[in-house]
Amino acid sequence: MAKRKLQDPTLQEKFEELDRKNEEALLGGGKERIEQQHAKGKLTARERIELILDPGSFEELGKFVMHRSKDFGLDKTYILGDGVVTGYGTIHGRLVYIFSQDFTVFGGSLSETHAEKIVKIMDLALKNGAPIIGLNDSGGARIQEGVVSLGGYADIFYRNTLASGVIPQISAIMGPCAGGAVYSPAITDFIFMVENTSFMFVTGPNVVRTVTHEDVTAEVLGGAQTHSTKSGVTHFACANEVECLNQIRRLLSYIPQNCEEDPPSVPYTPSDESRPQLNEIVPANPNHPYDMRDVINGVVDPDSFFEVHRNFAENIVVGFARLGGRSIGIVGNQPASLAGVLDINASVKGARFVRFCDSFNIPLLVFVDVPGFLPGTDQEWNAIITNGAKLLYAFSEATVPRVTVITRKAYGGAYDVMNSKHIGADLNFAWPTAEIAVMGARGAAEIIFKREIAEAPDPEKKLSEKVEEYTRKFANPYRAAHRGYIDEVIYPDQTRIKLLKAYAMLENKVVTLPRKKHGNIPL
Repeated sequence: MAKRKLQDPTLQEKFEELDRKNEEALLGGGKERIEQQHAKGKLTARERIELILDPGSFEELGKFVMHRSKDFGLDKTYILGDGVVTGYGTIHGRLVYIFSQDFTVFGGSLSETHAEKIVKIMDLALKNGAPIIGLNDSGGARIQEGVVSLGGYADIFYRNTLASGVIPQISAIMGPCAGGAVYSPAITDFIFMVENTSFMFVTGPNVVRTVTHEDVTAEVLGGAQTHSTKSGVTHFACANEVECLNQIRRLLSYIPQNCEEDPPSVPYTPSDESRPQLNEIVPANPNHPYDMRDVINGVVDPDSFFEVHRNFAENIVVGFARLGGRSIGIVGNQPASLAGVLDINASVKGARFVRFCDSFNIPLLVFVDVPGFLPGTDQEWNAIITNGAKLLYAFSEATVPRVTVITRKAYGGAYDVMNSKHIGADLNFAWPTAEIAVMGARGAAEIIFKREIAEAPDPEKKLSEKVEEYTRKFANPYRAAHRGYIDEVIYPDQTRIKLLKAYAMLENKVVTLPRKKHGNIPL
């Protein structure tokens, strides 16, 4: 706040008092309210901005805005900023736009002017091609303003939709986020939540108790753990606000400013790219599990893998990494969870991530070890067909460089879905341990040789013989390689070398799609 220098001492004192009050208002309602926020284990709106942006880079817009409503006592309380701090700054030296809701001012509730400030920032972000970050901490619509506040939410939702696929949109839930307020984060690309202090739900515990008679706490209903493990609404659950803000900074280091740019790269000096440890990861027994993260970390640049949605649908792994300094998106089946099968949640998780990467020119690397889709009435009745098709659609639609490495099983329709050559993958590699077939050897043998096995003197011995015969003929990568479905069968320790060359070759890939308004993904 600029200090005035007046000749009249009385006026000077009055103006200084006014400046002090304004400074308190700008800080979120004064020292007492800030202390209350800290007592809850939460930072203030401005502290959050200071932590997430590069030091000294924040430029505030709309700091003197005040609400316009005069109903229900609002005419007696005016606080500068109206419960949200908006502006722009830099992260890693790159421009970002940001809004941070202030729970200490009217509970962070959204009013007409509060919404206008957010919309202005979103419009600037869209015009200038830079990410928008929303730090949400709000009790919802400002009830005293009625439909005006609801209209403000709709204005924000509309901008979220226009910006989708054009600029990255990141939401951090730093406190309550309920009712209509949840739909703006839901449209954005990534959602972060803080354990024990942030909540998201359409209807809160009291309404749930009244309508369904379920007695549930806010944490169980819509806390960070719930949404990171059960619903998949949030992509990252963080222990505290500082970790949350640091994670957002890290995420932005992998993604471009907008859909017209390439993802950022970091300097990289080539050295010995062979990775002998990869030869020891896949067990000799095809039914034994292993952790696909060991494969990923063995291939990508050291300490570069940044996993997304870690606690949700653990049978598939997605995240960002760097390969030779370049940002890539990774999708991999996880044999350590449900044997790596594709189910409803894994399909949706994978599809969402693939579409984000394709929107922002981030090449895709797919590791395959999938025995098929998860069978059962639960999956069928909850539309595994439609949801599985989402992952198929997402890969088929993607035009970025796409490379697949089959480490072990690639069975049935799941082989097709996991970025096979048939749906547009550019290069497909397989390890010698790969098994590419319609189904597992035992199941296939039981069907194909059913009569022979039944009529044999020793059915179990005959079954073992037929399983071995089927394995020898089909459960290997060479039959697919003969057809050209696999470009090369490679030793695991050579995987990184092959991938570095592959992405360098695909750097200038161009794909022309049929002219259309947009596709109709099976939602």
